[in-house]
Amino acid sequence: MSVDREQVLRSAAALLTRKSTATMDEVARAAGISRATLHRHFAGRDALVRALESLGIQECETALDLARLDEGPAEDALRRLIREMEPAAPLLAFLTTENQLFEGEGQNAGWERLDGRMAALFRRGQEAGEFRIDLTPAWLCEALYGLIGSGAWAVQDGRVAAKDFSYMIAELLLGGARRRVEP
Repeated sequence: MSVDREQVLRSAAALLTRKSTATMDEVARAAGISRATLHRHFAGRDALVRALESLGIQECETALDLARLDEGPAEDALRRLIREMEPAAPLLAFLTTENQLFEGEGQNAGWERLDGRMAALFRRGQEAGEFRIDLTPAWLCEALYGLIGSGAWAVQDGRVAAKDFSYMIAELLLGGARRRVEP
């Protein structure tokens, strides 16, 4: 029987976004395979998390492409980005809590690509006078990641309606990022 690696990853992501401490046995059960089969594909939790990282980066890069960040006002592009990132939000929430992904010099260059593209959007908004210039683009990227992760958990726990995900994140982030002209 052939095992669909991507399906195993998606099953693992679905479980780990609900229960980040799940064991490899629990991941295997969620994927409908044996632990031995899981270990043939992923030598251990670290390898599984690294594979999930690649999937998450790929999904975020797709969202960045679909959001057309260079079109129209930066605020509109940011709203599109948040909408496009929503499907990847639970996985992103899990990944941002995995310290092993951000330690040492082995950090995935994919995160740097994501950060660079998002920072360029925030910088464009600052240069156009849409966003505050006292908040760095790097900080605005971190705030966006944090809000997307928090939003994913709030939806998952039933504290926020899924239909409100994009609106609530955009309004909170933009409410703090918008440049205000003093009278």
